[in-house]
Amino acid sequence: MSAIIQAFRDADLRKKILFTLAMIILYRVGAQIPSPGVDYQSIAGRLRELTDEQSGVYSLINLFSGGALLQLSVFAIGIMPYITASIIVQLLTVVIPHFEQLKKEGQSGQTKMTQYTRYLTVALALLQSAGIVALADREQLLGQGVQVLVADRNLWDLIVLVVTMTAGAIIVMWLGELITEKGIGNGMSLLIFAGIATRLPNDGMSVLNNSGGLVFGIVVAAVIVLVVGVVFVEQGQRRIPVQYAKRMVGRRQYGGSSTYLPLKVNQAGVIPVIFASSLIYMPVLITEIINSGQAGAPDNWWQRNVISHLMTPSSWIYILIYFVLIIFFSYFYVSVQYDPNDQAENMKKYGGFIPGIRPGRPTAQYLGYVMNRLLFVGSIYLGIIAVLPNIALDLGVGSQQGSGMTAFGGTAILILVSVALTTVKQIESQLLQSNYEGLLK
Repeated sequence: MSAIIQAFRDADLRKKILFTLAMIILYRVGAQIPSPGVDYQSIAGRLRELTDEQSGVYSLINLFSGGALLQLSVFAIGIMPYITASIIVQLLTVVIPHFEQLKKEGQSGQTKMTQYTRYLTVALALLQSAGIVALADREQLLGQGVQVLVADRNLWDLIVLVVTMTAGAIIVMWLGELITEKGIGNGMSLLIFAGIATRLPNDGMSVLNNSGGLVFGIVVAAVIVLVVGVVFVEQGQRRIPVQYAKRMVGRRQYGGSSTYLPLKVNQAGVIPVIFASSLIYMPVLITEIINSGQAGAPDNWWQRNVISHLMTPSSWIYILIYFVLIIFFSYFYVSVQYDPNDQAENMKKYGGFIPGIRPGRPTAQYLGYVMNRLLFVGSIYLGIIAVLPNIALDLGVGSQQGSGMTAFGGTAILILVSVALTTVKQIESQLLQSNYEGLLK
C-alpha cells in the first residue's frame, strides 16, 4: 500500500494509474450492455438456474469475461480471440522461418508480428461471434430449447449481432493495448483480472446463501491459504551468482562486481493457464456449430470420446487434458521468451561468468538445466492450482444452482494474485526510476 500511496503523489505515475482505471471501467461498462436482439431477461433467469457443471467449458471463459459471454453483451467475446491469435503467432515463430526472423529484428519485427496478431484477432473474433450467435439462434447456448434471442428475429438481426460482438472484441483488444502502452501493467491480464474481480462479491453471496455460513467460512479460509501459497511460489526464485571480471578502459577500471541472475520458479506466470483455457474451448465451439445444424445427436468417436468430456469440466479426461496443456504451454512459452544461449552470450560479451562454469556454451547448458528444473516444478504447480475447481466439481462441491465456486477456484485466485503482484512490482520499479531521475536533476 505504501507504494500505491507514493505512486499517486507522482504526477506521471498518477496519470498512468488513472488512465488504466478509466479503461477498466469502460471495459466493464461495455460488458454490461446487451447486444441488439438479445432477450436479456430470459438470459438472466437462465443464468440464475445454471450451475458451473451445466455451463461446461464455457464457465471458465465466462469467468474471464466477467460474465459477459453467456449474457451475450457487446463485449461477450472479450479478450479470448486476441489470446488465441497470440498463441498461433507465437507457435508460428517456431515453425515458419519468416516469423522467427521477425522475432530477431527487435522492435520493427515485433511491430510487424503485432500487426499479424491484430489481423488474426479480427478473423477469430468473427468466427467466434458467428459460432456463439449460431448456437444462440438454434437455442443451444444455455441448454437445449432455451431461448436467448428475441422471437421475431431475422437474418439481418443475426448479422448485426455478429458484427456488434466482433466490433466489441476489437475494442477490447484496443483497450488492452492502450493499457499496456499508456497505463500500468499488462493490458490483457488486467482486463481478465477486472472480469474475475467483479464476479467475487456476487459469487461470494451465492456461496453464503446456498451453502450456509460454515461452508462460506471454509471457502474463505481455503482461499486465504491458496493466496498465501500462490504468493509464496510466485515470489520464489533461484538466484544464480554472476561475477564480472575487471577490465581497463583508458585509465578507468570497470567490472569486478558481483550480482545474481534471478530465475523465477514460475517463469511463465498465468499465460499457460489462459492459453490452455482458450485452446480447450475452441474444439467444443467448432463441434457444436457443426452439429447444431444436424438432426439428432451425432454418434461418432470424436463426439463420444473427446467433445463429450471437454464439455464436462468434472470429467477426469477434461482434467487430464487441461493439466497436460498447461504443462505444455509452460514449457513452450518459456522456450519462446527465454533463450539460455542469448543470456550466456550477453554475459560473455560484458565479461560476466558464473563461478565454476566456463563462459559460452557451458553457461548456456547450465542455465538451460536450471531453468528446466524450475520449469518442471512451476508447471506442475500451475496445473494443480488450475484443476482444483474441476476436482471440486467432481467431488460435488459447487454443483448446486448458483454455487459461485468458479470465481473462488485456483485459476481465478492464481490470475488475481499474479496480476496484482506484477502490477505492484511495475509501479514500484517506475517509482524507483522517478526517484533516480529526481536525484539526477
